[in-house]
Amino acid sequence: MTRVAAIDCGTNTIRLLVADVTRDAADGPLRLHPLHRSSTIVRLGQGVDRTGRLDTGALERTLEVVDEYAATCAALEVLLDADHARFVATSATRDAENRDEFVGGVHEALGILPEVVTGQEEACLSFAGSLLGPGTAGPAGPRLVVDLGGGSTEFVLGVDSPQAACSLNTGSVRITERYLADGVNSEAERAARSEVRALLDRAADAVDLGAATRLVGLAGTITTVTAHALGLDGFEREAIDGAELAMEKVLASCDAIVHSTAAERESWGYLLPGRRDVIAAGALVWSEVVARVGADTAAAGHPLTTVMTSLSDILDGIALSIVQRRERA
Repeated sequence: MTRVAAIDCGTNTIRLLVADVTRDAADGPLRLHPLHRSSTIVRLGQGVDRTGRLDTGALERTLEVVDEYAATCAALEVLLDADHARFVATSATRDAENRDEFVGGVHEALGILPEVVTGQEEACLSFAGSLLGPGTAGPAGPRLVVDLGGGSTEFVLGVDSPQAACSLNTGSVRITERYLADGVNSEAERAARSEVRALLDRAADAVDLGAATRLVGLAGTITTVTAHALGLDGFEREAIDGAELAMEKVLASCDAIVHSTAAERESWGYLLPGRRDVIAAGALVWSEVVARVGADTAAAGHPLTTVMTSLSDILDGIALSIVQRRERA
């Protein structure tokens, strides 16, 4: 048994997973036994799309949480070294010219260097994590896993491992800052949808969206849409994880969220305050993805009619990768 700490730092949220990793047999699959999960909205990517730099306030907010995570790891007796811990930074840090400030701050707090991974590696880690969740025993054929973040969205097609993957520079924070910072109106919505559709054309060149036999969505925007579609009062992990919903129901919830009022968003117990201002953009992106996959699979002769949500994602993939890298060494 190995106790590990995985940290995923994205554009909007930073998260920590402490888990014990085991194998049932020498050649058996790795299994995660979570001990602690934390998630904090810090908006590290605030303004990065416009300035190309990490904002000073965003850096301070994020590093404060990193200090908290260091204390949590110490309390749970996780060794903070390369054999037991991994800190992965994604879209916002990739795009920032002053990323070294962040890397240095994390190293000082944790004693390990954060890894600024490529979009391709981010996609593969997300896929690996998703294999621990629901949907692995579904229809024969490849699953399309979509990880919709604040600054980027990853698409991965595969069965037991990625067959094709790509990362797009679109997400809830990026689309909000580009088009919806002053709210949703018809002109801004048209412009946002036009950009997302153009990017999906690029994704389809790299990943055969029509080959998917199941669509699995990951991350905060998608869990929020799922909670809305299920009519939940708050975040209910057991109800959301593995939920399989009709595409029409998902698209209806996306539309309701895109055009929701501030009062409605405040009333949704599953929507954290730090996500309220970007959820319309996230739902817009997800609606375009769902509609495109539905159309492409229909054109391929096997239309998908449902969407699955998984709470096993890149964070779980990072935790697995710690042990996998050590075994390969």
